[in-house]
Amino acid sequence: MRLPLTLILGAALTAFFLGLALVSFVWTPYPMAAMDIAAKLTPPGPAHWLGTDTYGRDVLSQLMVGGRTSIAVALVAMGIGISGGVPLGLWAAARRGSLVDEVIMRGNDLIFAFPSLVIAILITAILGPGAFNAILAIGIFNIPVFARVTRGGALSLWTLDYIRAAQVAGKGGARISAEHVLPNIANLLIVQGTIQFSLGILAEAGLSYVGLGAQPPTPSWGRMLADSQTMIYTAPLLAVFPGLAIVATVLGLNLIGDGLRDLLDPRLRRK
Repeated sequence: MRLPLTLILGAALTAFFLGLALVSFVWTPYPMAAMDIAAKLTPPGPAHWLGTDTYGRDVLSQLMVGGRTSIAVALVAMGIGISGGVPLGLWAAARRGSLVDEVIMRGNDLIFAFPSLVIAILITAILGPGAFNAILAIGIFNIPVFARVTRGGALSLWTLDYIRAAQVAGKGGARISAEHVLPNIANLLIVQGTIQFSLGILAEAGLSYVGLGAQPPTPSWGRMLADSQTMIYTAPLLAVFPGLAIVATVLGLNLIGDGLRDLLDPRLRRK
């Protein structure tokens, strides 16, 4: 089977920044928080490949550790969305047309009535800033997204003959959902997962930029952007590097989603 070019490009981009984040657990060019005021705002060179910031900290080291924070927040938030939204979506589809289905979907509509970043800012403003609360805020918004995608995919399956045969055989709704429905909508959930992963990175960057995400001394890409905004004219590269990291990682994840859709969708595969 020939892999789509978008999947290969997206995987390469994502793997590069994910690799930088993983390597930061065991090695960075300089200690993450090491300051050298005499070397502040050093341009990129042999000693500091991406230069230094206003405190003389190595930008590459900050970028590597910051990627670890941003990716971890988005990944855990996506996991919260899947673990909460998929069961709700399967339950709503199994009880389609009932009060349970109506309550779940109207609850989703209520959350969707507000922009995701506004909800995340509201939650972190109430609970306080920090990486954990950013995870919670982004994860809560992911739940109705996965619930709606799961329900939409599952509803098209509940009318098929093999599902009716399972009902005639005496299987309950929960067993049918687990054994027959969920495996057949896994491709939808995988593609949606890559999309929510990329949106989670953007949301975390936005929260950190306004001071509601990861708190100092823990770096993140959004925090690096916020710290560099006052130096945009004197040292513009301080904003360019974390900005490029965010753009490239989000682009890579979106390309992976497009490639997986082309790979897993049988209609597109036939074409």
